[in-house]
Amino acid sequence: MPIRPNFIVVDDHPLYRHGVTMLIGQELRLDCAGEAGSCAEALELLSATRPSIAIVDISLQGQSGLELVRTIKAEYPETAVLVVSMHEENLYGERALKAGARGYVMKHESPGVLVGAVRDVIEGRIAVSSELRERMLEGIVGGKADAEPVDRLSDRELEVFTLIGKGCGAAEIAEKLGLSVKTVNAYRDHIKDKLGMPSASDLRKFAVEWGARG
Repeated sequence: MPIRPNFIVVDDHPLYRHGVTMLIGQELRLDCAGEAGSCAEALELLSATRPSIAIVDISLQGQSGLELVRTIKAEYPETAVLVVSMHEENLYGERALKAGARGYVMKHESPGVLVGAVRDVIEGRIAVSSELRERMLEGIVGGKADAEPVDRLSDRELEVFTLIGKGCGAAEIAEKLGLSVKTVNAYRDHIKDKLGMPSASDLRKFAVEWGARG
């Protein structure tokens, strides 16, 4: 008799974790092997339970969930990863797949979309929207001759850049990401240099315009 797939949920919001656990348990009859609120907790849980699927938020306090995705891919290849995030799919979806995720769902999607994505991943399919799938295929066919400027940014720099585009100041970004204001300002300077922006105001304008494209 085949072993029934199980899952873990990694998110720094307990209420959201609990909601996902209840939803997947009720709709798909899968067993939850545990919940984690940080990368460190997730790695302990992975080592102890070896789940079939990890449902991971890439915005974790003070840490990058994409680094966790890469670690799971390298150290626990038997565990499929589904990323569930508040970040726009056009900014993070392809990045998550390149890190090793098998799917990407935005948090504002309906419960049915999340359930369908978990089912797809469990059954060995890639779970992304038709828009992201089309964009990735176009990139393969076209060879991605014109790389987007933000592709130069690291995962954490992209998080900071996205929040700048949402109008957040350094203190607010620091609070959201669990960083110091000094660290956020350092990231901002690195982003400015990588994107060739002459000033912080130019960077802010570009970030806002970029976010509006989503």
